[in-house]
Formats: sequence, structure tokens, C-alpha cells
Amino acid sequence: MTHDVTDPARAVPGHATSGARRTAPVRRAPGGTRGAGLSGDTWRKRFEILVFVTPALVLIALFVAWPIITAVRFSVYDWKGFGDLTDFVGLENYAEVLGDEVFRSAVAHNAVIVVGSILLQLPLGVAIALLLNRRMRGQGLLRTIIFVPYVLAEVIAAVVWLQLLQPQYGFFDAMTAKVGLTPPDQGWLGTPEYALWVVLLVLTWKYLGLAVLLFLAAMQGISEELYEAAQLDGASWWQTQRQITIPLLGPTMRTWAFLSMIGSIQCFDMIWVLTQGGPANATNTMATYLIDEGTKRHNYGIAGAASVILFVIAFAMALAYQVLILRRDTQDDTQRYTRAERALVGALFRKRKAA
Repeated sequence: MTHDVTDPARAVPGHATSGARRTAPVRRAPGGTRGAGLSGDTWRKRFEILVFVTPALVLIALFVAWPIITAVRFSVYDWKGFGDLTDFVGLENYAEVLGDEVFRSAVAHNAVIVVGSILLQLPLGVAIALLLNRRMRGQGLLRTIIFVPYVLAEVIAAVVWLQLLQPQYGFFDAMTAKVGLTPPDQGWLGTPEYALWVVLLVLTWKYLGLAVLLFLAAMQGISEELYEAAQLDGASWWQTQRQITIPLLGPTMRTWAFLSMIGSIQCFDMIWVLTQGGPANATNTMATYLIDEGTKRHNYGIAGAASVILFVIAFAMALAYQVLILRRDTQDDTQRYTRAERALVGALFRKRKAA
């Protein structure tokens, strides 16, 4: 008599005759979550991640997290830099900083630098980038001349401009006198009415090269097929730049504006060398205010509170800019540029047909 091996009751001794086929147990893959250990490859990958990430985390902890914690700690004490932290004052330092007219004017000066830098450098950077993107003699030399100021250290650039703007003997006072104009008696940096605007122009000269470099790099990534389609459609050079190049520079412009905004809020070294916040606090910024309170007046509690307020303002502006403006650039670059290119080329053809 033969037995059917597929019969579960006969194939497995002791199995109940339920009429249902017995299924083989599922074997879990190595590294499973239930009762299985991690494989050697998984441990190796985690160890490699730990090795590469640890130095960065240590640097962040030492030079970012710890200074922030220390500033917050100092900000709630009335401390002159000597002895232990014993005179706890709570939020009084913050109230004093926010109520100080000098600090409020410093915030206003930072706002002027932020807005003025974007309004000056953005159109100038785009215009110079469009010019340098065309084939011409000395193109490489012109690009170098534009970018050299950004490479210079801030202190060196500030010292050079400080000499050029010296009253009576400086280059600009001499040129002003030669054309028949009378320069300010105290110099351009010594007159409160002109000092902030002169500093803004110096900052524009210093950082314009970065904007030009970023815009030129973005232009190299624009497909040549778009320009060929525009030429076949009869578009002029200006129409091509206005309807193709400039719109496709949008993501780069927004990224540069973010960098410019954060840099303008934290601006310190060039202003400190040029004016030290003067004359009469006319060029004072939040950074120069806290340095002045800490190093000159030895009010480290006030300086700590000002630094925390500066950090909160910069963080809030960066977060708002990220959520409101940069969020549109988080989609896939290929899909975004494909849609933009189709829309722009279609607009060129429709405009040509309508003409």
C-alpha cells in the first residue's frame, strides 16, 4: 500500500488530520528585527558612519554648541569678566539690551545693510554676469578682476579702503577736490550722514564677486538648445536673456540672497576696522554693539544677551526664508528646469506668432 506524501497527516508523524496542507516555516533574513542579530556588513557600515561623523560632531559641539550655551549662561548674570558667576539677574540683561537706543539703531543699521546689499548687488551681479558670459577679449582677466575683492581678507580690504577714504590726504578726497567739489570736513567715514552709505558701498565692492561667480556658474548649466530655439524664433539677445536666462537664474538668486542676508546680519570685521561703529554710532551693528559692550565696557552679561538676541534674529530670518522662499527649490532640479524650459520656449514661439 502506498502513502501519499502530500498528505499532512501521513507526511508528518503526529500531525492532526485537519485536511489542511502544512506550510514550511518562513526563515528570517539575517539582520531581522525579531530574535536576529545585526550582520557584519551592517556593523561595518555603522562604524564607518560613526568614524566620519564624529569629527564633525566634535567640532560643532566645541565651536557652535558650547559657545551658544556659554553665551546663554553669561546673559543671565551681571558679570564683569572677573570672579565667579554669582550675581544672577535673570532676564534683566535682555530687557536692558532691548531698551537701549544704541542697540535698536544697530538693528536698523543691520536691516539697511541687508536690504541695501541685495538691492545693489543683485542687479549689478546679474548685469556683470550676463556681460562676462559673452565671448570677448580679456574675458578671463575681467572675471579675475571682479572676483579678486572677494578673495581678499576682510581686514586687508578694510585697511585699504580706510587709507583711500582718509580725510584731506585720501584718494577720494583728492579726486573730489580736483573736480571742484568739497569733501566732508571729517571725511566720508567721519561724517554720520555719509558713513553708513560709504560702508555699504565698500561691502558691495567686497562681496559683488561672489554674486557674479554664482550667477556665471548657473548660466553654464543652462541648455544651449534653448538659445538655439530662441535664435531660430528670431528673438533678440535681450529677449533671450530676459525670457530664458534670468528666469532660470531664479534658484541661484534665491540661494545667493540667503547667503547675503545671513552675512549682512553678522557683519562685523570690515565695519570694525573702518569705523568701529562710529561716528556717534552711525555705523553700529549688532555684532559691533556686543563686542563693544564686552571688550571695552566689560559688560559680559549685556554682551551675552546681545549675542543671544543676534542669534535668535538670524535663526528666525533664516528659518522664515527657508520656509517661504527656498521651499520652492526643494523639488527635483531636472523636473523644475524641464517645465521652465518648456514654458519659456513656448512663450517665445507664441510671442513670435502673435507679432
